[in-house]
Amino acid sequence: MYAAIGIASRTSKSDDFYVAGRNVPPIFNGMATAADWMSGASFVGMAGTLYALGYDGLAYIIGWTGGYVLVSTVIAPYLRRFGSFTVPEFIASRYQGTVQLPGGKVVELSGVSRFLATIVLLSCSFTYLTAQVYSTGVIVSRFIGIQFEVAVFSGLIGVLFCSLLGGMRAVTYTQVAQYVILIIAYTVPAICMSTTQDDGFNKNNPVEFLAYGGTLQAITLREKEMVLLGLASKVTPYLEPKWRRVDFFALTFCLMVGTASLPHVLMRYFTTPSVRSARRSVTWSLGFILVLYMTAPAYAAFAKLEVYTNVIGTPLSVLPQWIFTYGKIGLTTVCGKAVTSVNEAIEACAQATSGDYLLKLKDLKISTDAMVIATPEIAGLPYTIAGLVSAGGLAASLSTADGLLLAISNALSHDIYFRLIDNKASIQKRLMISRVLLEVIALISAGTAASRPADILSMVPWAFSLAASGNFPALCLGIWWRRANAQGAIAGQISGWGLTLAYLLGTRYGGWALWGGISNVAAAVFGLPVGFAANIIVSLLTPPPPDEVLAMVDSLRDFKVTGEDLTAEELEDIKEKEEALARTQVPQVSNTAEATAVATAEESI
Repeated sequence: MYAAIGIASRTSKSDDFYVAGRNVPPIFNGMATAADWMSGASFVGMAGTLYALGYDGLAYIIGWTGGYVLVSTVIAPYLRRFGSFTVPEFIASRYQGTVQLPGGKVVELSGVSRFLATIVLLSCSFTYLTAQVYSTGVIVSRFIGIQFEVAVFSGLIGVLFCSLLGGMRAVTYTQVAQYVILIIAYTVPAICMSTTQDDGFNKNNPVEFLAYGGTLQAITLREKEMVLLGLASKVTPYLEPKWRRVDFFALTFCLMVGTASLPHVLMRYFTTPSVRSARRSVTWSLGFILVLYMTAPAYAAFAKLEVYTNVIGTPLSVLPQWIFTYGKIGLTTVCGKAVTSVNEAIEACAQATSGDYLLKLKDLKISTDAMVIATPEIAGLPYTIAGLVSAGGLAASLSTADGLLLAISNALSHDIYFRLIDNKASIQKRLMISRVLLEVIALISAGTAASRPADILSMVPWAFSLAASGNFPALCLGIWWRRANAQGAIAGQISGWGLTLAYLLGTRYGGWALWGGISNVAAAVFGLPVGFAANIIVSLLTPPPPDEVLAMVDSLRDFKVTGEDLTAEELEDIKEKEEALARTQVPQVSNTAEATAVATAEESI
């Protein structure tokens, strides 16, 4: 189905390929953005993270959803009003200027800022893309029964079918279909599990993500019981935080700001017909996203109770089959080893002399990446439900991978090739370059994912920290501070993004100690302030932007509604409302913002 939509949406027009013709209705753009946003990492890893971390896992939900407040109020409407194809194009247009080098050569700074913005885009988008391709491999390898490495490249074919021929136009409508599938696949198992719980899903409690209060109480009782029975030496209560407050808020902050800075999310708001439609799209997006994110805690709670009740304390001889099934692909371990049979489990547990050994809490480890796709089997649900979940996870991974691939290829073909290398290239040549780059980037990301560089959820916050430190100061100051100039933006991009990247790589691969104990997934908490400070200080020490740039900034932040901000349908709707108010003799209609919009539009006509 996805391939059919992608092929049917093929286009040879640049507007359709880059921004879907700028005519995507808000509700469809909201669904597409939600699918683009609710990646395989969210679908596959979110409930698993809440399962493993409990209360602390809420930092991901709060950060990711809270970031949409920044998107809707600080960034998205202004980018749509500017009307660019990509985020680097906005940064290049906003930060214009020249500087003369000691040898007399004059350098155009907009090209430098464009290049740096593209580097930031590549670093955060490729990291995120690798996580999506990885999750595709996890799902395909489990349900088709092929090697993980082969599954990764098999899933890649589906990604390319969705985006190769139609660009943003094809991706938009495949993502609408993918959202419907993924949200059904996520909520149906949660509802099924809730119906089996006390105080669960029923006619008096018809919302599954509000129907797990009894489950949380049962988990608390079981945690105490396991300690008393010797099945666990110590259990940190599920509802109590383990992290320091500074760690929780640092991660939440990085995810919020990163959300407002991710290029593949921001480019979705370039596709709406008007600024008003962009704002409405953000609202629709958040509503659609909340359905999954409010279900994730319930999903994790139901899964944890099932494991605590029906697996922990079970003799090795009667361990459920799903432990061995996921052990084959390295997603579950018993006593530190990925086992595939009862005999292997007995051998793995050194203290076990027979199959009568009772499995303890510390003996069983379940990867956060396996929790969602394994939960239907853990809960004993029909195999059809497990198949539905796999289809939803695949839809989530494909939808985000499509958007990321398009963001990368568009930036390279439009911002690097067309703007910096060959500005006389025809539309056909530009689209051909973009499609070739899609294929190359897809192959590189699949090769990286096949090597399993890190667990999926730890890779996603890397993307957010890199985007936040590299993009947010330039975007935020570029919209809201007239004095920000090209020299400041370049200094901010290099210092903020550079420090964040150094902290990520140094703490993970270079043996660096954590600064203040802050995890590297929250690296932007260091890079972002440095980026802002460098941008502001250098801007104040160098000449102000050219007059035409100042005029552009003023026009971006002119809050008076104009005909340029509205579609023809929205103008007609405003006019009808004005006439209705006039018939009821309501005064001051001519002084409203809507009347001003109509008058301005009519004058321009």
